Amino acid sequence: MAQGTVLIAGAGHAGFQIAASLRQHGYGERVCLINDEAHLPYQRPPLSKAYLKGAGAPDSLMFRPDKFYREQNIELIADRAVSIDRGARKLLLASGASLEYGHLVLATGARNRLLDIPNANLEDVRYLRTLDESEALRQQISSGQRVVVIGAGFIGLEFAATARAKGLEVDVVELGARVMARAVTAEISEFFQARHTAAGIRIHLGVQATSIESDGTHVTGVSLSDGRHIPADLVVVGVGVLPNVELASEAGLPVAAGIIVDEQLLTSDPDISAIGDCALFESPRFGGSLRLESVQNATDHARCVAARLTGDARTYDGQPWFWSDQGEDKLQIAGLTTGYDRVVVRGDRAQRSFSAFCYKAGQLVGVESINRGSDHVFGRKILGLNRSIEPEQAADLSFDLKAALA
Repeated sequence: MAQGTVLIAGAGHAGFQIAASLRQHGYGERVCLINDEAHLPYQRPPLSKAYLKGAGAPDSLMFRPDKFYREQNIELIADRAVSIDRGARKLLLASGASLEYGHLVLATGARNRLLDIPNANLEDVRYLRTLDESEALRQQISSGQRVVVIGAGFIGLEFAATARAKGLEVDVVELGARVMARAVTAEISEFFQARHTAAGIRIHLGVQATSIESDGTHVTGVSLSDGRHIPADLVVVGVGVLPNVELASEAGLPVAAGIIVDEQLLTSDPDISAIGDCALFESPRFGGSLRLESVQNATDHARCVAARLTGDARTYDGQPWFWSDQGEDKLQIAGLTTGYDRVVVRGDRAQRSFSAFCYKAGQLVGVESINRGSDHVFGRKILGLNRSIEPEQAADLSFDLKAALA
């Protein structure tokens, strides 16, 4: 069990959740949440979806209002962690202040991977990860503008769908052979590519942006590796993220593709944990190290560490799930579908309601669903039970999925 102050560096989904969970578990000592953004802790998923469309004020994104932190006695500190003195168990902040800790939780998240081509630092080249970035885009985009989206991952396509619905001319540039290639099966990629194309979005695959053209001040277009030039007034970049590992690394903690933690999310220092997007964790469920970027991973990590710090230590064994809203279609993923060797489709692609059941050596490893929430719920339940169904059963609409759970 932890004793003394729990300091939490980072106030995203993971940071907020561990502060709240510590109090839910009855932790009575000081809890400080260090927040380097000029807002109360907020939800990120709507930033590329509903919020960008113009739904709601910034307040609508906040996890809890200001009074929640006062009532729960969670100290919100508007500052940034810059270094850890592990010997003295102190965290130094950008303001020059230092705080002592009994336990330190690194919930430092990830940052946008920046584009490294000519003119990438122009004002009209935008990213989309923070509330300020979403707000700036919300103010900037208007009907008739030409936008080039670099990267056809979740964020790029969510933005593209929103921009197209608002009347912008949209081109998407993607180096891969299909959209969302790292995240989903070909069946799901093909569906979304057809839907976005039907909405009037032009998708360019197998090419990369080589430079951004400008008139000296404003973006005028994007040059591609195949010699083409796409006119543009705005460029939005979604080429992935980098985990924020520097704070840990400079303190001598082991890092790789994330801050290395064990199956209980502890670093090599027994007084420091790492959770969420920044953590590379040992996973007995998947038999190796994983770093995941999802709300589920962040909040479940946080709950696991809060339980450990209040005397209920256990191995982290969360079942991953993800979602993405693109235009009128909802994609939901249960499990991890990497390494699958067989895909079985259940439902009707033409009706925009189907799922891809992914198998590896005959075992169900994940379910990717489009507008089929019941399949997603089934996938989460059966994978959580470490059970499977036969591929032939998955493909057969007369087969009762609920009965398979009984």
